[in-house]
Amino acid sequence: MNLLVTGGAGYIGGTVSTILMQAGHRVTVLDNLCHSKRAELPVGAEFVEADIADRPRVEALLRELKPDGVLHFAALIEAGESMQKPEIYFRNNTASTLALLEAMHATGTNRLVFSSTAAVYGEPKSTPIEETAALAPTNAYGESKLMVEQMLGWFHRVHGLRYASLRYFNVAGALPGRGEAHEPETHIIPLILDVALGRRASINIYGDDYPTPDGTCIRDYIHVRDLADAHILAIKALGERERMILNLGNGSGFSVKEVIASARRVTGHAIPAEIKPRRDGDPARLVAGSEKAKTELGWQPEYPELDRILESAWEWHKQRYA
Repeated sequence: MNLLVTGGAGYIGGTVSTILMQAGHRVTVLDNLCHSKRAELPVGAEFVEADIADRPRVEALLRELKPDGVLHFAALIEAGESMQKPEIYFRNNTASTLALLEAMHATGTNRLVFSSTAAVYGEPKSTPIEETAALAPTNAYGESKLMVEQMLGWFHRVHGLRYASLRYFNVAGALPGRGEAHEPETHIIPLILDVALGRRASINIYGDDYPTPDGTCIRDYIHVRDLADAHILAIKALGERERMILNLGNGSGFSVKEVIASARRVTGHAIPAEIKPRRDGDPARLVAGSEKAKTELGWQPEYPELDRILESAWEWHKQRYA
């Protein structure tokens, strides 16, 4: 296939792009490099430096490439920041995606895989969360993604857009040569590994009074390779399917304290932790029910164990600073 990947210089988009090319597909990466570097581009991909909000530029690119589909990862992703600056999340995640959808419609590009999030559910009434659960985000990040999902539904209904919206939460782990790194870094596993490497004095735990067994938030961690495989299965499935909304996760949740304990086992370092006040908009528990993805895509996570996920991240993280 000939595919356009937005945000393809990032952690997830770059991993998907790399695996697509290894499978023989042609990949063009579209990225504005606002949170990534040119050196992080997947080797072998064609690259266009542009913003998806630039509709004329994106439309011209789509007319030139005539891609079989688009995998859309370009977005801001920090839930905490979204509660301080919600306006930039609605502009960058929601309004910019509308410009992309308009460009796709204008050029007859009719297949899209959207990188969504379990944050669209907010504080769930029960776990694991099924796709039929109520959609009630507790932060502007989740709301910005939910608004995109609503737009996708209308573009499907009115214009016949074929799309897959893949909802996932904490992506982690690494492939050889490609791992998780953000500027600035706010994700828990890279931050914990920075402590193990002596780059930080301790890891912060934001709240230890949640209604969970150890008082810290519980999340469903999924290896980036497993996530990438699901995106590739989804873009292929859209050749026959018109619309899919699927959760992606291991179906097992791990608390912040459990993640720190795993990192201590894997790295052999003490990793001091400090308790801090809760952050606004953090649900206590988010665990995805992924049976639908397994049934409809034939997808099966290969790295469900937390220690294996941490091990791959640790190997890459050590090499990163070698």
